[in-house]
Amino acid sequence: MPSTHTDKAFEADLRDLREKLLAMGAKVENLIVQSMKALTDRDSALAEKVVAADKDVNRLEVDIDELCRKILALRQPAASDLRLITTALKIVTDLERIGDLAVNIAERSMDLNQAPPLAPYVDTPRLAELAQRQVRMSLDAFVSGDVAKAEEVLRGDDLLDALFLKIFNELLAYMMEDSRNIRRATALMFIAKHLERIGDHALNVAEMVVYMVRGKDIRHPRSRNLAE
Repeated sequence: MPSTHTDKAFEADLRDLREKLLAMGAKVENLIVQSMKALTDRDSALAEKVVAADKDVNRLEVDIDELCRKILALRQPAASDLRLITTALKIVTDLERIGDLAVNIAERSMDLNQAPPLAPYVDTPRLAELAQRQVRMSLDAFVSGDVAKAEEVLRGDDLLDALFLKIFNELLAYMMEDSRNIRRATALMFIAKHLERIGDHALNVAEMVVYMVRGKDIRHPRSRNLAE
């Protein structure tokens, strides 16, 4: 769990940092949901709102970066607090990129909405749910300093990757079946890939949580040992 400080100003800064990261996380989660709703409901106006909302995510990224620099300069944190702040600096980059990927999905949705739908959207909505869940769990793990929850995110990445591969193969079959499906199937492949990349960014956050709590870098597969 996050430590408590006798320095009230320091503790207030750390609390503000966690709250801003949660707010940013909530915004990117919402962008994922709304971009997928724009796709499944064929709602281009909603897709445009997703694109416009990305500026709020970018503003929070700048605010968090500035807060981290302020804490580093004024508080001179050590040990676990220093790891928390350096972790926050890395997490905010992943969250900003998740927001960008949601925007990419919204833009693809606007393009797809100009043509008849390609049958059902296969398992793409399910993939989006998994990606969103990974993002939420990784942020919860960060705020609570919960390594077990971070490790659950690490394990969940395999399920997300397997579903992405299934979708890719199904869309490839649509393309081979009828050349008129190629453009729409390709757009859906890009959307699925964006969702898979969102999962990768959630994985990055979870890995950084393990580093923050244990002081161990597990970003490379050979260095992982979930049992430790």
